[in-house]
Amino acid sequence: MVEKDAPFPIGVSVQEARARILEVAARHAMSSEMAALEAARGRILAHDVRAPCDVPGFANSAMDGFALRGADLPACGEKRLRLTGEIFAGGHAAPSVETDCCVRITTGAPIPPGADTVVKKEDTRVEDETIIVAAGTTAGTNVRPAGEDYRAGDIALKRGCRLGPAQLGVLASFGSAGVEVSRRPRAVLLTTGDELVSVGDPLGFGQIHDSNRYSLGGLLEGFGVELIRHERVRDDPAALGDALRRAGEGADIVITSGGVSAGEADFLPRLVAEIGEVVFWKVRIKPGMPFLFGRVGRAILCALPGNPVSGFAITTVLVRPALDTMCGANAAPATLHARLRSAIDKRHARAEFLRARLECDEQGILWATPHARQGSGMLRGVAEADALILLSEGARQFAQGESVRAIPLPGWPA
Repeated sequence: MVEKDAPFPIGVSVQEARARILEVAARHAMSSEMAALEAARGRILAHDVRAPCDVPGFANSAMDGFALRGADLPACGEKRLRLTGEIFAGGHAAPSVETDCCVRITTGAPIPPGADTVVKKEDTRVEDETIIVAAGTTAGTNVRPAGEDYRAGDIALKRGCRLGPAQLGVLASFGSAGVEVSRRPRAVLLTTGDELVSVGDPLGFGQIHDSNRYSLGGLLEGFGVELIRHERVRDDPAALGDALRRAGEGADIVITSGGVSAGEADFLPRLVAEIGEVVFWKVRIKPGMPFLFGRVGRAILCALPGNPVSGFAITTVLVRPALDTMCGANAAPATLHARLRSAIDKRHARAEFLRARLECDEQGILWATPHARQGSGMLRGVAEADALILLSEGARQFAQGESVRAIPLPGWPA
């Protein structure tokens, strides 16, 4: 019996589980590698990035209009200025602007020598080669100065940030073709159980299709791992032990599904204690209580229950923070607060994550409606939900309108 006199904690809180996971994950930090800019979306920046130059690199126009000297603007009434040239974005040269003259200019074009102001096209009239400017424009208006966005040497992006479209745009504005990012954790996924059958194969008596291979595999890849292999393993200690040893040799993190509870065919806790290390087993959480965290070989091990919803919830709540920590991410996944649409009578002591839909009303208040089907084997509840809402430990009544934490699921908002 593994639980008797176990040399590791059993039945820890969600907070303690998270703390222990992050402590171990921090010691398994990923090395860095260069990634082409077009392949860097979603990756974690390995080092601070400083602006190598001013952005923009030259003063330019914020409007289509006419570039002129601010000193030539009329204080009242109107004034005629002679049109002496034009400059377009991407143009090769700009004519100088003399006193009482102006130059036609387009948005983004460099401010020509002598000019310091742009008057919008809408605020002028054109008569032959003369521009009539009305009073009201202030000197210096509609000019973007060099370095308005970034000055050379500014820290533009900090180590640990996740590179999204905006961050990639910043790097591109610096002329960077690639960026140094944390290497993706390499993962092996093991789904265990004699009852599992590949999709597409007919089901025999008592058999089910291996949905975890796709739901968990998809989650892991969405969270930034490189899923190097999936294996389906029989409920056999020798086969499972061999699979764990192989996985621990080549992966950074091993994810297993099933075989982690206390049933006759749940061999994982004993096997991991023999061939690796158990950091803790069982969390005071619903669903997902049998979750085991440890190490095999050189890899972190996250052993999930086989129930589809349990595995999905634990991967979202506890495995993802481990992956982010391994990659050096400096921001945790978004956690929202939402009000309950209906009261909930929670009658057990464990913390609980319910599948729910989020909805923002006209007053800007976020509401959470728990899904009607909360069974740990019901994938429908996950497929039709867009968040997990946390009910804290302790049996109690949660009132309608009470605020609870909400963790958005991938794809939110739809």
